[in-house]
Amino acid sequence: MGNVVGAAISNILGAFSLGLLFRTRGNTIEFDKSSKIYSVLLLLLTTFVVPITFFARKDLWRPCGGILIGLFAIYVTSIVWAIGHGRITPPEASDSEGSDSDDDESRGSQEQARDPEVTRTSTVGQPETRLSIGIAPPTTHAPRAARLPGRTFHRLSYHISYLLLGFLSICLASYVLSHAASTITTQFKISDVMFGVIVLAIATTLPEKFIAVISGFRGHVGILVANTVGSNIFLLSLCMGIIMVDTEGSFDAGNVNATELGVMWGATAAFTATIWFGAKWSRVIGGLMLTSYIVFLVLEFTVIRKL
Repeated sequence: MGNVVGAAISNILGAFSLGLLFRTRGNTIEFDKSSKIYSVLLLLLTTFVVPITFFARKDLWRPCGGILIGLFAIYVTSIVWAIGHGRITPPEASDSEGSDSDDDESRGSQEQARDPEVTRTSTVGQPETRLSIGIAPPTTHAPRAARLPGRTFHRLSYHISYLLLGFLSICLASYVLSHAASTITTQFKISDVMFGVIVLAIATTLPEKFIAVISGFRGHVGILVANTVGSNIFLLSLCMGIIMVDTEGSFDAGNVNATELGVMWGATAAFTATIWFGAKWSRVIGGLMLTSYIVFLVLEFTVIRKL
């Protein structure tokens, strides 16, 4: 539970803020309509999860957990439907598109070079002559390269294979982290929730932070928002739903408290407000979010959980 809540906080205050801070200077961020819609959906989901998480009871958690799992299934179905009907399009041109355009230009230049009739103009004052030859006459300059120098283009299967490999690596790392966390908390008598909110949350959201930095630096705002929204919807719907159905509210005093849940809701509200109204001050908001996250971690050690 601590890992779920801590990761949801870290995805916004720790990862999304880095994307805003590392964006290229001079480029104005513009959040599209889909980003605004999904940010509101994330806020509604968080508002639903916070109170039922705080009141851990069997008669409440079992039906609400089933509802959250159902909401995740609806969310995935809606994404698949939107992609199938062309409602969701890539925000930026991909490498494969650039490769296709380069190949088209290369084929065009080759076809022009094989034109059987090539017009050549002689010196001034002499008439033109038309030559019927199989290849173009030699030129003094090299033909335009079909691919950009320093860039390698691969097939879609290559990128899918790397995606699956990365997914398996994350699953293996998460398995190792969970067992190591249990041993450390038992050995040093540390609160499970605090360890999950701080250490595990930071460790398991490192991929999100890396993606956020790269997306912000390259100006891929759509990927930056989708990374945050998708991760938190997954955590607060499927993961939280499984926990509620499995445990049925049987938590001891080590459960997440109102302060941690309040920080999660406040971070989500700030994220939604940034998407709708804060694009102009995105870099300042990113700095405030990152500072708030550092303050929260310090307070978690010293005041909230008192290590």
